[in-house]
Amino acid sequence: MEIDEQLVRRLIDAEFPEWRGLGIRQVLPGGWDNRTFRLGDELLVRLPSADGYAAAVAKEQRWLPVIARGVPLAVPSPVALGRPTSEFARPWSVYRWIDGTPVGDAADIDLPTLAADVAHFLAALATVQTDDAPVAGPHSFWRGAHPRVYDDDVQRCLVQLEGRIDTTAARAIWTAAMATELTAPPVWFHGDIAPGNLLVHDGRLRAVIDFGTSGVGDPACDLAIAWTVFDGAAREVFRGGMSWDEPTWMRGRAWALWKTMLTLADPSGAHDPARETRASLAALDRILAGQV
Repeated sequence: MEIDEQLVRRLIDAEFPEWRGLGIRQVLPGGWDNRTFRLGDELLVRLPSADGYAAAVAKEQRWLPVIARGVPLAVPSPVALGRPTSEFARPWSVYRWIDGTPVGDAADIDLPTLAADVAHFLAALATVQTDDAPVAGPHSFWRGAHPRVYDDDVQRCLVQLEGRIDTTAARAIWTAAMATELTAPPVWFHGDIAPGNLLVHDGRLRAVIDFGTSGVGDPACDLAIAWTVFDGAAREVFRGGMSWDEPTWMRGRAWALWKTMLTLADPSGAHDPARETRASLAALDRILAGQV
């Protein structure tokens, strides 16, 4: 269905009449899992774009306030929960707006500084209490589980990309990660530490947003940025800011490989396929050449 400003206006006016006087404007390019709209100057509205993403609404409403108390950066702050209606049959959320520029749109980012900031955030996130927290599963699209849950994807991509990439090296990286096991106690993970979900201000990381794929499990999925964004020097800084063991880093590299190969095999789902393909090819070079 089309999720536009007119729909959001009707939902707000019906559910929260106290905000009828606030303007609504869509945030572009916006996300994939949700559509985001400014509500006045201080609020935003997020609506799941498909049924599969709706479970994240209650999760974020329940757990973001808990996470916020344990991390050093801003995270989304829930203000209200919108109920499903006959016009929009999914729950939705109102949050406080956080000023900042997504890393992917920011100029002159110092990657080692960003790497240190992201590592500091993730190290703190891993200390947040996990009692009754959501364990990795369908709600997180299996982030936080062992990456072998996506082995079928990887094997298919290796066939599709034969002749386009070094599939021998890619297969070796994946196979090595598949031989590892999850042995450490589960911790909180974000699930999508990517440029669009990292907001910077004055050159420093200010906030981490979009916890739709978050949960409790293996933190390796959050390490993929070590190859998808960071170069060798920044990767060393990033790794130095956390205490995960070698098998965890091997799985992080496998998560990066999975996502990158998926994009290369079928870039049509990206907002900007040409740009995503270029970024994925650069990331793949770092994954195949770089050390864990």
